[in-house]
Amino acid sequence: MTSGKNGLTYADAGVDIDAGNALVDRIKPAAKRTARAGVMSGLGGFGALFDLKAAGYSDPILVGATDGVGTKLRIAIDTGRFETIGIDLVAMCVNDLVCQGAEPLFFLDYFATGKLELDAATTIIEGIAEGCALSGCALIGGETAEMPGMYHDGDFDLAGFAVGAMERGGDLPAGVVEGDVLLGLASDGVHSNGYSLVRKVVEISGLGWDDDCPFADGALGAALLAPTRLYVKQALAAVRAGGVHALAHITGGGLTENLPRVLPQGLGADLNLNVWEIPPVFRWLAETSGMEQAELLKTFNAGIGMVLSVAEDRAEELSALLSAEGETVFRLGHVSAGDGVRYSGKLL
Repeated sequence: MTSGKNGLTYADAGVDIDAGNALVDRIKPAAKRTARAGVMSGLGGFGALFDLKAAGYSDPILVGATDGVGTKLRIAIDTGRFETIGIDLVAMCVNDLVCQGAEPLFFLDYFATGKLELDAATTIIEGIAEGCALSGCALIGGETAEMPGMYHDGDFDLAGFAVGAMERGGDLPAGVVEGDVLLGLASDGVHSNGYSLVRKVVEISGLGWDDDCPFADGALGAALLAPTRLYVKQALAAVRAGGVHALAHITGGGLTENLPRVLPQGLGADLNLNVWEIPPVFRWLAETSGMEQAELLKTFNAGIGMVLSVAEDRAEELSALLSAEGETVFRLGHVSAGDGVRYSGKLL
C-alpha cells in the first residue's frame, strides 16, 4: 500500500498506542499484588475471567457497584498529588458493596485523559491496586482512554466498577427492628463527597493548595486529599460474627440521607451528636463558610464513615470486635419508630 500525501499517524492525532502499552506493562506488578482465589486471567485480554467456585462460593449472588471520585480529582490535578486518589476510587465502590452483605471479589477501572502521562497514570493505578489489596479485591482489568480534545492538558477522569458476591440468603439489610443499636465507625476526613462545596470554601478562605493547612499539619491540598477509609474487611468480620442487620456507607447526603436508605418503612434513627467529636476539617469548613449544622450533616460524613444497625444484645461484642479490627467505634443511638433521622446534642 502507498501512504497518503500527509502520512498521518494516530500519534499525530494525539493518541500514543505505545504509551498505552507501556502503561499496561508498568502496572502488571501492581495488579499481580491484588491476586486472590478465583482470578483466572491477567491484564491485557479483551475481558477478565473469575471463578466463583474457586473463590469458595457454592450458591452465590453477585452484587455490582460503580462510582467515581468526583471533583476531589480537581485538587489532585491542581496539586499534582496522585498517590491516594486511586484508593478513593476503590473505596467508593467496595464500601457500597459491603453494605449489601457482599465480599468484593474484583475491580475494573476506567482512566480517561487527553494525553497519557505515564508517570502520573502509573501512580494513580498503583493507588487503585493498593485500595484493592486493602479490601481483598483483585484488580483484574480496566481501560485507559487517551482522547485529545476532550480534556484540558493534565486533566483526567476516573471511574470504577466492582463486583462482589454473597451466598444466597445473606443479603443486607435484613431484620432491622426498633431498638437496634447504631454503631458508627470514624471517618478519615472528608472522604470523596462534597468537594464542590469544599473547593468553594477554600476559595472563600483565600488559601491556596500549597498554603499551610489551618486544621492539620502540612499543606492544605495534601490534607484534603486524605483518602477514603476502606471498611470492607472490618465490616465483613462483624457481619460474619452475627447480629449485624444493616450497614450504611455515609457518602453524599451525609447521615441525614444515607441512614434511612437501610431502614424499613416506618422506622427511623435517633442519633446523639454529643457522642463523637467532629474532626477538625469539618469544623474549619463550617466556621470558614458559616455553614449550619443541618447542612453539614446533609452534605458530609461529619466524622462517621459507616454505620451498622446491630441487635441490641450483640452491640457490645460487635463494638469490641470492630475496635480490635482497628476501627474507632461510637454508639450513636438506636433505631426507633418514625421516619428519618432525628438528632439530639450538637456538633458545632
